[in-house]
Amino acid sequence: MNTLRGQFPLPEDLRVFLTVIRKSGFASAAEELGLSPAYVSKRIAVLEKVFGARLLHRTTRRIALTDDGERVLGWAQRLLGEMDDFIGEMSEARQSPRGMLHICSTFGFGRNHVAPAISRLAETYPELEIRLDVFDRVVDIIGEGFDLEIRVGDDLPNQHMSRKLVSNQRVLCATPEYLARRGVPTSLEDLADHDCLVLKERNHPFAVWTLKNGERESSIRVNARLSSNNGEIVLQWALNDAGILLRSMWDVKPLLEQGRLVQVLHDYSQSANVWAVYPIRLGHSAKLRVCVEFLENHFRHLSS
Repeated sequence: MNTLRGQFPLPEDLRVFLTVIRKSGFASAAEELGLSPAYVSKRIAVLEKVFGARLLHRTTRRIALTDDGERVLGWAQRLLGEMDDFIGEMSEARQSPRGMLHICSTFGFGRNHVAPAISRLAETYPELEIRLDVFDRVVDIIGEGFDLEIRVGDDLPNQHMSRKLVSNQRVLCATPEYLARRGVPTSLEDLADHDCLVLKERNHPFAVWTLKNGERESSIRVNARLSSNNGEIVLQWALNDAGILLRSMWDVKPLLEQGRLVQVLHDYSQSANVWAVYPIRLGHSAKLRVCVEFLENHFRHLSS
């Protein structure tokens, strides 16, 4: 790869390049950026001319990075991230952080809890540009270009740093109508005689509930006649008297208080703490540090 002497890639062109990779195409990247596909293609061509190398393999169905493109991808992510951080530090970032933050979370928690928090974060720090994506799968936060993942549960990746935002647990519950019809379970073994509503989330074993009673941990395979990868669907089934579900206290607390759901097997629960997971130390990014500290204060205030 022979970069043309005296020429440097424009940050705007590097952002276009990263968007093309993340969106896996010129048309979808152009739509997100509010540009024409022809202009996006032109900026990639300019970038390839500056580097003196082909960065992308193009076919009618997809694009793929060349070896030189892989090198430019990592370099561009670091350069733009450091540029945003430098600008943020120069503008007294702790008081007024600025730059792009790309955040991800799960469908249910992301939509119901992270999204409102991010809205308040944006109001507090108007120079931040924030994108929130939600998934029902394991996310490679470095490979997919995320600055931060908000994750529920204690199965944390060893290769990244993390901070607990708030303590939380999942509990077993059902509607009074379902329990009147099928009976109230008094032991984990009783769940075998009940309809259990299963959320298939990420890489967790299907239809296996691991619960703690004090320090004792037990795993039980349940009858999963109804299952979904969407927690809101599973919750709606429970409210329709379809069975027993294992759900985060964040989601069911108001329903328990209203009497629409009843907790069963009170001695058993599953850890579902809320964590911030990020690939670099908070001290290396002012905008990331401010975001994590804001979310920590936000969630702890809501839980108190």
